[in-house]
Amino acid sequence: MQIDIEKSLTVLNKNGVIIYPTDTIWGIGCDATNESAVAKIYKIKERVESKSLIILVDSWTMLQDYIKHIPPKVSCIIDGSSKPTSVIYKNPKGLAKNVIAKDNTVAVRIVKDDFCRQLIIKFGKPIVSTSANISGDSAPRSFNEINKSLLERADYVVNLHRDKKQALASQIVKVHDNGKIDFIRK
Repeated sequence: MQIDIEKSLTVLNKNGVIIYPTDTIWGIGCDATNESAVAKIYKIKERVESKSLIILVDSWTMLQDYIKHIPPKVSCIIDGSSKPTSVIYKNPKGLAKNVIAKDNTVAVRIVKDDFCRQLIIKFGKPIVSTSANISGDSAPRSFNEINKSLLERADYVVNLHRDKKQALASQIVKVHDNGKIDFIRK
């Protein structure tokens, strides 16, 4: 695992793109604070920039560095869920403009996967986590389901969990200012 973390860090620090296993499905990632790196992901995925991306952080502390206001119900939702949960937040700060949706929101997940968490801790910044597929194709739950052309377009492909079937995509939750909770994806 350490070798994959080091190789991934080298790529991320050069504004490159990695393909990696997460606590949900296989993802494409980059520095979530760098617009040019994020633009590469949209190009690789053949995805329009108007569709936002999920961001991974390693902890509540890192989440607070990038989100101005965390509604009180969020901790109950995350702590009370057995599924990986991405939460849509308003008014992010310090992230690349092209990871933020037009309504000034961003989906962020505190990652539980050890590889991802260690990578983010060592990188010191959030990373993008969008499914490792061409836009419109189904999300890959195993390494063998990733489109070969996508693997060729990444700067590095992590060599972990290649024979493991990953879980489903994370649930996505939006908490409104009035406390109302919407499950965007269960």
